[in-house]
This record gives sequence, structure tokens and C-alpha cells, in this order.
Amino acid sequence: MKRSHNQAWHPQPPVSDLPGLYTSVPVNARKRQHESPVPNGSKRQRVDSPSPQQRGGRPIAVPYFHNQAVPGTSNAASPGSSQNTHSQVPATSGSASTLQDYAKDKLSKQMVELFEECQQQACDLTRKETCRSRLQRDIQSVFPVARLYLTGSSMSGLGCRSSDADLCLVLRGSVSGSSRSPEWEAFLEVRRRDCNRKHGYLEKIQLIRAKVPILRFREKGSGLEFDLNVNNTVGIRNTFLLRSYAYADLRVKPIILAVKKWARHHQINDASKGTLSSYTLVLMVLHYLQTLGEPVLPSLQKDYPECFNPSMEIDMIPEGPRHIPPYKSQNKSSLGDLLQGFLKYYSSTFRWDTQVISVREGKALPKNKSAEWRNKYICVEEPFERNNVARAVHEQMKFNTIKSKFAAVTPLLLTRDALTNQCLIPDLGI
Repeated sequence: MKRSHNQAWHPQPPVSDLPGLYTSVPVNARKRQHESPVPNGSKRQRVDSPSPQQRGGRPIAVPYFHNQAVPGTSNAASPGSSQNTHSQVPATSGSASTLQDYAKDKLSKQMVELFEECQQQACDLTRKETCRSRLQRDIQSVFPVARLYLTGSSMSGLGCRSSDADLCLVLRGSVSGSSRSPEWEAFLEVRRRDCNRKHGYLEKIQLIRAKVPILRFREKGSGLEFDLNVNNTVGIRNTFLLRSYAYADLRVKPIILAVKKWARHHQINDASKGTLSSYTLVLMVLHYLQTLGEPVLPSLQKDYPECFNPSMEIDMIPEGPRHIPPYKSQNKSSLGDLLQGFLKYYSSTFRWDTQVISVREGKALPKNKSAEWRNKYICVEEPFERNNVARAVHEQMKFNTIKSKFAAVTPLLLTRDALTNQCLIPDLGI
């Protein structure tokens, strides 16, 4: 790959995981938030997570990457390139080391306040991991080769304190079939009955009969809610892809949190009601950040296909991102500028009728006539399966509502520099 003067990969020494984050807690023990880690007593989910590092007096998560440099990225536009870019947000050179460096205006400062108040804490993730570890041990007493993975926003780093936890049960050799097989619905129904009888630490256990069947339950005491699927391994793959993007630039997580809060407040963040899923919204934000004239994010799958190989063994998926050095964008736009640019991009620049959002390619693709994209209102490509994750938006009225929300907020933000009580989120919102 060519080295670009606009972008560079800057290696740094590896850093360790959050202390004790994936160490196990004995079944009958309760772990206090500030207790030191308990020695390993069971199989733990292995992942190299970012660890807090002090910069300017404030902890910042820095991803674990090997100390190797890779020049250039696919987002560096070559002369004569027809790459789909836009430039609503100005970019400058240099680097920032804290979120405060991107929060000089009032809107940006309020976004930082929202993020710091709502972001998932290490203790939240530890509680989820403790329940996952305990449940895995119980499942392995019946299916010794089974593995239970924490997935979704809790694991990707894009969750908030109130986020539910997603679990993927991977069975090898015991039962066969895809994650959408009717066989799994019957299997989960059996597990539901077993949980009611045998697992006293779980409550409100119900089977959700969806395209991918889900076993939903709560942990007694904590009130944590879990959604468990079987063999939906693409969820493990996209979790670690999104995790890599979440820690590629400090601005990614605050922007995604603000967008999800905004969409939820305006009732366009519920796939079960024909609007946008949180996963779709995340991909929309990443796509926007990839396609700026001076990108905030690269296309990791395009630059490092071997690290996100769709055929990679499940147990190796967390290892893939470790081989990617840190990314340093030359785009110095503030959080507020990027949020405004995101809303403007989807209200006036992106062509819903002719384009497909592709984080995998790092650009908008032309919509073809295949059944996957034909006559679809919103087209957002799943980075691994390459199907449409926005297929829930299948009514003209819902599509018009979504577009109207983007269009309505854009001029409002462009005429003032702060979030207000009446348009974003109830307390801080657009």
C-alpha cells in the first residue's frame, strides 16, 4: 500500500487489558466493584481490550496492537480517484490526545458530558462477564464443547450503562444447523425449561420466536437483561470489527452514543417497529466517518482483510485486531462539527435511492438490481454476510419519517452551537 501524507499508521507498545476484567468469580461469590480480581477458576472469554491510560489527567482507552507499522490506508485517495467523499466537515493536521481537544465549542462539550455520564463502565462489563462465565459452566455440564460469547455493544465498547447484554452460544458437535434453523427454536425452548428448573440466579426467562430465535432472561439481583442466540457467529465477528473501530479514534464512541440517543428520542431506533436498529445506526456513523474528504476512520476490512477473515476460526476472532497498529487521522474536527456533518450528510448528500452504505469498502456502493437491494428504502451492508441490515424499514411512511428527522434537525443545529432540552435528547438532546 502507498503511504499517504494525509494519513499515517503510528505503532505503539502493547498495553494490557483492564485489570481482572475477564477473570472468573466463584459461583457463590459476590464481587464488589473495587475488589481485586479473583484468581482464575474457570474458562474465561479471551479478549484483549483497551486499558485506561492517563493522558492529561483523564483516562483514555487505547487498543492493544502489536508494535509494527503499516504505511498508508485504502482511504488515501490517489490522483484522479473517483472515491465517494464529502467535505462538510473541515479537517486540519495534527493530533489530539484527549476528548477535550475535540470539545472547544458548547455542543461538543455537552456531547462529552453525555458520553461520560452514560458510557458503560468497567464494573458494568465485569458484572455481565461474571454472569456469562457462570452460565457457560452450567451449559458445559450438558454440552462440554459449548462456548458462550459476550457480543454486541457491551463487548464492542459502544454500549451505555443501561445496555442489555447479547450472548452467542456456539455448539460444536452436539447439535447441527444454522442460527436460523427451526431446530434452534426447539433447542432454546428446552433450555428455557431447564433454566426455570435449574438456574436459580436467572428469572423472567422467555423464548423470542424471531428469524434468529432468542432466549431472553434477567439475572436476579442485578436486573441485567440478556439475549442469548445459538450459533449466530456473525455477531461475534461484527462485535470485534466494531470494537476495532470504536477504539480507532477517540471521537467514535461519543458520536455514536449521541446519534443513538437522538434516534431513540425521535422513535426511529427500533427495528421491531420498522425503523433503524442500533447496529444499522452504528454502521451509518462509521460510513460517514470513513467517507469524509479527510477521513476520521479507515476501512479496516479493506486494509487488513486477514484480520477480519470471514472464515477465521471463532476462537481466533478476538486475536485478529491485535495485528493492526493504531490509526491516526489528520482530521481534527470537533465532536459537534462531526455530529452536524453526519446529520447533513444523510439529509442532503447521501442518495438513498441509488446507494448502499458499505463500511466493508469504506464508501457508498451503487445499488444493483439484486433481490437484496432492489426496492429497498434503506440499504446498509452487513460487513461480513453482505446482506441488508436495514431491511426492517419496509414501509414508505416509516422511511419518510426517518428522513424527516434528519432533515428537521440539520438547520436547527447549524443555527446554534448547543444541544437543547427540546430537540435532541430529553436532558441534553438534539
